[in-house]
Amino acid sequence: MPNFILFDDDSRISLRPLTFFRPVSEIRIGILTITAKWELQLQSTVSFLTEPYLQEKFPLKVGTDNYLINSSILPNKELVTEILSLSTDTSLIKNEAIIALRLSAENLKQFRQGIAPELKNRIAESHFIKLSNTWDIFGNNKKAIVDDFTLLTNNRKSGRISPTNQILGNNLFVEEGATIECSNINTLKGPVYIGKNAEIMQGCHIEGPASIGDHAVLKMGTLLYKGTTIGPWCKAGGEINNSVMFGYSSKAHDGFMGDSVIAEWCNLGAGTTTSNLKNNYEPVKQWSYGKSKFVNTQLLFCGLVLGDHCKTGISSMFNSGTTVGVCSNIFGVNYHRNFIPSFVWGGNSGFRKHKLEEVMETAKAVYARRELPFDSVEEGVFKAVFELAGENRLL
Repeated sequence: MPNFILFDDDSRISLRPLTFFRPVSEIRIGILTITAKWELQLQSTVSFLTEPYLQEKFPLKVGTDNYLINSSILPNKELVTEILSLSTDTSLIKNEAIIALRLSAENLKQFRQGIAPELKNRIAESHFIKLSNTWDIFGNNKKAIVDDFTLLTNNRKSGRISPTNQILGNNLFVEEGATIECSNINTLKGPVYIGKNAEIMQGCHIEGPASIGDHAVLKMGTLLYKGTTIGPWCKAGGEINNSVMFGYSSKAHDGFMGDSVIAEWCNLGAGTTTSNLKNNYEPVKQWSYGKSKFVNTQLLFCGLVLGDHCKTGISSMFNSGTTVGVCSNIFGVNYHRNFIPSFVWGGNSGFRKHKLEEVMETAKAVYARRELPFDSVEEGVFKAVFELAGENRLL
C-alpha cells in the first residue's frame, strides 16, 4: 500500500517566519492548508519529513513503498496522476527542483541521511504552483481559493442562508452551523466559502473569491475584498484585501490590511493598519530570511508578513513590505521598521528581549481559551524556535 510523505526543501528557509512553527505544508493558502489539499487529492493521510524539532508534533511514517512529495507545491489532478505513475526509485523533477520521489524503504533511509540515492529521473510535464517566498502566498491566493472551492464542494449541496442577506451570483457555499445575517455577498467575480459554525455579523460586505473558515467570525461591518482567506477560529474586522490569516488569530477592529499574511495566534490591536503600496509606485522590497537582506519582490502591492504568536498595540502602522518574526510584541503609533526580529518587545522607540518564559505564559493562556493543551511537545517546539531564531532575535 502506498505511503505518502510531504518533505520540506530549502524553501522552508525563504518562507520564514511562517515556517518556524510548522512544516511548509501546514501553510494555509486558499481555503485549506497544503497538507489538507494533498490528503483530499490523494484520498489518503500523509506524514511529514521536516526539521527534527518539529518531528514529534508532525510525525513521519515510513512504509515499504514511499511517495515523497515536495511540501511547497500545491497539488492538482494532473500532477497527482504524474506522481502516482512513478516507478520505484524514480524522481520527478522540474527546473532543477525535486517535485516528488518514489522510494523503497532503503533509499528513503539514505535520503533522510542526506545521501543521494541512485535514482532514475523524469521531467514533470504538469503545471503547478510552488511557494518559494512569503509573498507567493497572497500572490496565488485567489486561484487557490477557486481550486479549493471546487475540490470541497463538488457534488455537495450548500446550506441554506437567511433571507436577510443579499447574494449576487450563485457561487456561494455555506457549511453546517454557519450564521449570516443582513450582509452582502458578491460571488460574481469568484466563489465565497463559509465554513462550519462561522459567524458573519450584520452589515458585512464580502467579495469573492474569499473564504471564511470554521468557527471564524466577521465582526459587524467588515469589508472583505477578493483574494482573502480568514482561517479557522479567526476574528476579522475593518477592511481586508487579498490577505491570508492562517488560523486562531484576531484582527477584530477597524484598520486596513492588504496583501498580507498573518500566521497563527496573533492579535492585531484596534486600528492596526498596513500599507501595501508605496507612494512612488516602485516595486516593494521585503526581508528574505534565505538571503538575510531585503530583496525586490517585483510586486506593486505587498503588505505585512506577521509570524506566529505576535501581538500589535492599538494604532500600530506597518509600511509596505514589513516582516515581523515570531513571538514579538510590537506597539507605538508611528511607523515601525520594515524588519522586526523574533522574540522582541517594543517599537520605534526601542526594543528589549521578549523572554521565552513570558512568551510561553501568554501562549498557555491563549491555548486555554480555545481548550487546547500546551504540553511538553509544544514547549519543546517553543524552546527550539527560540534558539533557532537567535540570529535575528537581538537588534
